Amino acid sequence: MLTENEFKVLRAIVSSPCGNQRSLAEAAGVSLGSANRALKGLSERGMIEGYEVTEAGRACLEEYKVENAVIMAAGLSSRFAPISYEKPKGLLVVRGEVLIERQIRQLQEAGIADITVVVGYKKAHFFYLEREFGVKIAVNEEYASRNNNSSLMVVREQLGNTYICSSDDYFTENPFEQYVYKAFYAATYVEGETKEWCIRQGTGGRIESVTVGGRDSLVMLGHVYFDRAFSRGFVDILEREYDLPATADKLWEEIYADHIKELDMTARPYAEGIVHEFDSLDELRDFDPYFLRNVDSEVFDNIVAVLQCDVDDIHDVYPLKQGLTNLSCHFAVGDAEYVYRHPGAGTELIIDREAELVAQSLAKELGLDDTYIFEDPEQGWKISRFIPGSRQLDPNNAEQVKRAMEMARVLHESPMGTRRTFDFYDESKKYAALYEEAKGRIDIAGFQEMAAKADRLKSYLDSDGARHCLTHNDFFSLNFLIDENDKMYLIDWEYSGMSDYASDFGTFVVCGELDFDQAREALTFYFGRTPSFEEMRHNFGYVAMAGWCWYVWSLFKEAQGEHVGEWLYIYYRYAVNYLDRVISWYENGAEQDA
Repeated sequence: MLTENEFKVLRAIVSSPCGNQRSLAEAAGVSLGSANRALKGLSERGMIEGYEVTEAGRACLEEYKVENAVIMAAGLSSRFAPISYEKPKGLLVVRGEVLIERQIRQLQEAGIADITVVVGYKKAHFFYLEREFGVKIAVNEEYASRNNNSSLMVVREQLGNTYICSSDDYFTENPFEQYVYKAFYAATYVEGETKEWCIRQGTGGRIESVTVGGRDSLVMLGHVYFDRAFSRGFVDILEREYDLPATADKLWEEIYADHIKELDMTARPYAEGIVHEFDSLDELRDFDPYFLRNVDSEVFDNIVAVLQCDVDDIHDVYPLKQGLTNLSCHFAVGDAEYVYRHPGAGTELIIDREAELVAQSLAKELGLDDTYIFEDPEQGWKISRFIPGSRQLDPNNAEQVKRAMEMARVLHESPMGTRRTFDFYDESKKYAALYEEAKGRIDIAGFQEMAAKADRLKSYLDSDGARHCLTHNDFFSLNFLIDENDKMYLIDWEYSGMSDYASDFGTFVVCGELDFDQAREALTFYFGRTPSFEEMRHNFGYVAMAGWCWYVWSLFKEAQGEHVGEWLYIYYRYAVNYLDRVISWYENGAEQDA
């Protein structure tokens, strides 16, 4: 085992032969005295003769040779919306070069030929790298449901003396070397407050602890190097903990931090300006002022065409909270703020964009939603006004619920209409068919029994002969915005159409998770009086049907590989609880259990 200075001197002799101690010390990056001591130790151990490396020295140095590199490129890069909706972040062109291509070339220039790119999101976009650069491709099928620990799991058998890189890093100087002494994480010193991962070092530069956020600290930034000892220890921990529920959402760095005493890694500082990670479009544009002008993006082309602005006028671009159906981002042009909506995967199968466009326009006329600016009915993207300082409706706030129910009444009493019809029962049948087309029969315990009850309740509801009118059909708290002047907006009209008036009440109760008493109060707000038993029975029937419809929708989305989360259970719970309850009201002719 070499000391670090012996390693540096031996590596310098191999990579840049020198004829004297002073030039050797400079090449090795050590003091003249340290170089002298290292030369003496290497000579005594038979690893050098003068300034020449012996076979024993070369054999010893081989233990420190970098074997390969892994470039992680599987992630969604959601912070880089909207460009990441179209292509992975690692394929962006920055200062005239594709980010991942520049990194591959830098690795190859350092003598590292064995490179694996781990892909997931929009994986086909990366396949050309295999042909053009001779890299290997590994596919991470879990990229959407797990954090980046899943990418290392895919290549765990390749980890040894290995560089671990991110496809979207940019290095102004080549940081890669053919020989590395031990495991390290690249680091940069940051003055003042930072939200990055801050490092506390111990003896020999070993990382003793990391904290998220701090001040005046070295922060983790850039590439990482695993030596064989680190790789063995980390892979053992990763395999042991991979299937634990808490592990799925962890960065691999969090797993490392949890076991920092077991895993020996140092921090390697780099001067400011060498390592770049871009956390936002504005940050990237500061680095490359011509980035937006040169980027190939339909999203920015759409914004420029609709708002009649220059691409350089667009700023403050950042992702908003993503919905279950679409992706959205904020942007500004001058002092005006906007939202760009990008349609989610598979929405073309379940949403009629032409009908949405009509309903959105009608909603604007009725004064229910004047945020709307433009929508492309063929591709499904939309631009709306952003409401700064807005808050969402609180379904537990009776005054806000009352206003929402009154807005529903305005919508339902309008003579306006669309060509599209919407029925929870028909929609549930459509989602079930799509599921079965992709996965086969829905073989979930209790599903077929619930489906039979939905059939039964549907016949009772139809026999009521209730009013059909324009309804929103995604009528719940997240689709209400309240601005700083207390004005309320009803947004997102994707599911709107001609439907039973009770559809919106059903959705509001289910998605607001209202209990029975809250729901009954909301119904009183809607009618402006105490509803009759028949009106209540009918409306609560649509609570059951809404729960059922969105439960089947959730099963379909999960079958597509999307993560619906707790909503799957919430929808199920309302369906299973209210199907039996409302059927009994119809069959017994009384509200026996309320």
